[in-house]
Amino acid sequence: MHLSDEFLNGSIFNWVLLPLLIFVGRTCDVTLATLRNIFLSRNIKKIVPLIGFFEVLLWLIAVSTIIKNLNNVMCYIAFAGGYSMGIFVGIKIESRLALGTQLMRIITTRDCHPLMEALNRENLGVTEIDALGAKGPVKILLTVIKRKDAEHVIDLVNKYHPNAFFSMEDVRLANQGIFPGAIQNSNI
Repeated sequence: MHLSDEFLNGSIFNWVLLPLLIFVGRTCDVTLATLRNIFLSRNIKKIVPLIGFFEVLLWLIAVSTIIKNLNNVMCYIAFAGGYSMGIFVGIKIESRLALGTQLMRIITTRDCHPLMEALNRENLGVTEIDALGAKGPVKILLTVIKRKDAEHVIDLVNKYHPNAFFSMEDVRLANQGIFPGAIQNSNI
């Protein structure tokens, strides 16, 4: 028996290193699956087949390793733990990337022209709509923003209309109009 055979059949490899490899592989494959699904929902389709290739390749390696070690309960735990960690890591990566655009809807009872001017200075198109709310007349401002700029735009809304109601939703497709450029993050 060679030294490498002893290592591969030893308890440290079977109960620590092998489950760790399964955990890491599963974390990577589920992270890719999470990102693949998020990219599809954001209409970013070109990279999805490549992500899917590596996702399935890693999954096959992890599953084949489990099948070769059916008597090792640590492999099962590592497989399940890697699944959970992969979801967590995929969501964290996606939130850092902040891909896509969003429609921001701002509802206020006050004069909204200073806020509109501030948003225009940030190269954002704004549409103003007169509406009637539960307590009387309101103004609804609509603007399309890059998701990564959402915090900055929320800061502007809070500066000019601290009590305004706002909501945001993802935009899959938009055509015509003024769309967000890079926000300069000037002092608010």
